Amino acid sequence: MNTSFDQYPFLKNIDTPEDLRKYPVSDLRAISADVREYLIDTISQIGGHFGAGLGVVELSVALHYALDTPRDKVIWDVGHQAYPHKILTGRKERMNTIRQKDGLAPFLKREESEYDVFGAGHASTSISAALGIATARDFNGEDYKVAAVIGDGSMTGGIAYEALNNCGMLKKDVLVILNDNRMSIAPNVWALHEYFNTLITNPTVRKFKDSVWDVAGKIDKHDRLRFAGSKLVDGMKAVMTPGMMFEALGFKYFGPFNAHNVVKLVEMLEFLKTQSGPLLLHVISEKGKGYAPAESHVQRYHAAGGAFDKITGAAIAKPVAKPQPPEYTKVFGNALVEICKANPKVVGITAAMPDGTGLNILQKEMPERFFDVGIAEQHAVTFAAGMATEGFTPVCAIYSTFLQRAFDQIIHDCAIQNLPVIFAMDRAGLVGADGPTHHGAFDLSYLRLIPNMTIMVPKDEQELRDMLFTATNRVGVNGINPNLVTDDRNLGDGLTPLTPTASSPITTGPVAIRYPRGVGIGVPLAAEGFTALPIGVGEMMRDGTDVAIVGVGPILYEAVKAAEDLERQGISVAVANARFAKPLDTALLDGLGARFKHILTLEENTILGGFGSAVVEHFAKSAVHPHISVMGLPDRFIEHGSPQSLMTEVGLTREGIRARVLEMVGAKKEQVTV
Repeated sequence: MNTSFDQYPFLKNIDTPEDLRKYPVSDLRAISADVREYLIDTISQIGGHFGAGLGVVELSVALHYALDTPRDKVIWDVGHQAYPHKILTGRKERMNTIRQKDGLAPFLKREESEYDVFGAGHASTSISAALGIATARDFNGEDYKVAAVIGDGSMTGGIAYEALNNCGMLKKDVLVILNDNRMSIAPNVWALHEYFNTLITNPTVRKFKDSVWDVAGKIDKHDRLRFAGSKLVDGMKAVMTPGMMFEALGFKYFGPFNAHNVVKLVEMLEFLKTQSGPLLLHVISEKGKGYAPAESHVQRYHAAGGAFDKITGAAIAKPVAKPQPPEYTKVFGNALVEICKANPKVVGITAAMPDGTGLNILQKEMPERFFDVGIAEQHAVTFAAGMATEGFTPVCAIYSTFLQRAFDQIIHDCAIQNLPVIFAMDRAGLVGADGPTHHGAFDLSYLRLIPNMTIMVPKDEQELRDMLFTATNRVGVNGINPNLVTDDRNLGDGLTPLTPTASSPITTGPVAIRYPRGVGIGVPLAAEGFTALPIGVGEMMRDGTDVAIVGVGPILYEAVKAAEDLERQGISVAVANARFAKPLDTALLDGLGARFKHILTLEENTILGGFGSAVVEHFAKSAVHPHISVMGLPDRFIEHGSPQSLMTEVGLTREGIRARVLEMVGAKKEQVTV
């Protein structure tokens, strides 16, 4: 990318907010135009979060101009709004590395800049963090401003309201800036934003306010009537605008204001610096502002997956050697529609991510069976539990990393009551450019410890279809679906096929299905219909005699390739697909333990408490004690980069698996190797 800044006459001279503040206010519109143009030029060449950043260009400029950053603290929520902030705070030269391995982080990162006050990958956290910072400031006897910029749907999260309530009670000097762009990633499901929009555009309210001001000015040249009229208008504001709610929570409310008038924003921020206590500034912005394709297609340009034509906005297609398999997300979405058409009790629930989870397909085909609850994962899970008590089977499609936010609800509201809520966890494993806040690295561990939980992990896109069908069709005559009690697997030489009994129970409680981002393996998909899978029963993908690999997920296809390589080196490797992280196929494991001295476990999850740990726990109680090596994600946060580069970094590749098997065969027989 061309990093010359000559075409940006103002931005070329701005590296820090201190440089920005050297310009007169009259230049801020031109500076904002430079920032917006540079953002478009950069992201059109590399991809990245886009629409929300375009919407806060003027707000970013105004904040860094009016406040004394970094002494004054600005917290961004959510972090993908902060691209203009990064441009203005010493990182413009590296913007072309954002979301790339060893490049700028996709969100806020404290280690990256002193201007990144609080890391933000998930949503709705800024007000809580700002209140904590302000409280620490007061304890330390310091004097600086703290501002929380919350927007792009983040006000749909319950933690934001908890923080507003506490902030009003403590009466700390905190400025909350509500960036109301009427969108999150998808159209905003925040009920209050409809209320805001109605009042903001209500001609009667606007006409009344203008008339009071004009008439009072004509009657009383000393502005006494205007003063009285302003009190009347303020009273109306408290009853008829969003100020009513925020002021009831202890905030002084100001707004709404145009977020794209940078001069007026600076004036307002300068005024608010003179005020004390909890303040709320409500600004109205346009997601994608200043770039016509993004203004017209807000969801599509929330984040660009790669380079696109700056003029037309059309994605620049990468050369593809052969047709790509379908994405797991679309396979899930299509399968759910097929299931919903056959089963009137199945519904889909998302937390503000219909496109990202594939539920947009259900939304289009069967909108009455689709629910978007906003960025509110806790509510989504308990909402699903409520539906389940009345005979429905809710499918909560939530990214693995976002489901962590509802851990308590999974336990208390779903598992304890043994309710058939299904968690479809997209983005399991290493998602790539969005980094550690978005990697689905922990779900096997945090779900495996929960009683009544069943955890399914498909090895490919067809198995995802079958697992979703299995999860939604577990109850039949007398509470048992006979179609699910089958077992015709080939367990390898010396093993007798088993008929599932207690080792493969029919469960009625919550089920989690975790699958990765991106395209599938490319296996043939059934045109229609599904195959029911016995609960807790795995399969052999490949037999062998020297080493057994048992694991979950698409990584098993890399294991098969590694086994083929090792076969040419004279080492015979069996590969087993466990399918279930819970309940384990103990018969399969016992059979492997009896036949093999070496067992390697595989998973794209942290090695602490995951599938490999479950296998180790099983053999700790077994009569046989093979040498077990556990492969998965290391006990550290994995940074951002392409998925393939990250998989290579942690060794979860064909080559890495082959090397670990060679190490096992040639090593001393310690009981467990990690």
